[in-house]
Amino acid sequence: MKKLFLIRHAKSSWDNQDQTDIDRTLNKKGMADAPMMAKFLQESKNHPDLLISSPAIRALTTAQIFAAQFGVNPEVIVTDSRIYEAGMRELMSVARELENRYESVFLFGHNPGLTSFTNLLGNKFFPEMPTCAIAGIEFELNSWLEIERGTGRVFLFDYPMKHSK
Repeated sequence: MKKLFLIRHAKSSWDNQDQTDIDRTLNKKGMADAPMMAKFLQESKNHPDLLISSPAIRALTTAQIFAAQFGVNPEVIVTDSRIYEAGMRELMSVARELENRYESVFLFGHNPGLTSFTNLLGNKFFPEMPTCAIAGIEFELNSWLEIERGTGRVFLFDYPMKHSK
């Protein structure tokens, strides 16, 4: 069985209008939400065999926060430029190219691609993945190459607002 966790980057800052989109950092809310969601995921007994991220600062920082929570060296996070501004086709390519030795993969990226990809793969529909949302999808497959539309089962969908008081 394969598990793919699609994780949207935490809330980013729009304070610096001169900053390029790929260089935007997390804002205060994002810096609070990412550790909370990483801890939630860790407590659900899901551990990554691989962390793969968009090279965008906001996605990579989110991935680094998750890595720290799981005790994973952040230097092993793989960045893939195809994830930045990716649609379903690019995300499917990334997923199908994963090595089969990985059973549980955390992929950090962006909307609208992650929401569309979650809806393509899974058995449930979500109108949007909020910032720092996690969609856990499991596949009764032996190879990442076998992933296709509707072959996954969404067993987890969570986001920070579910945890606010």
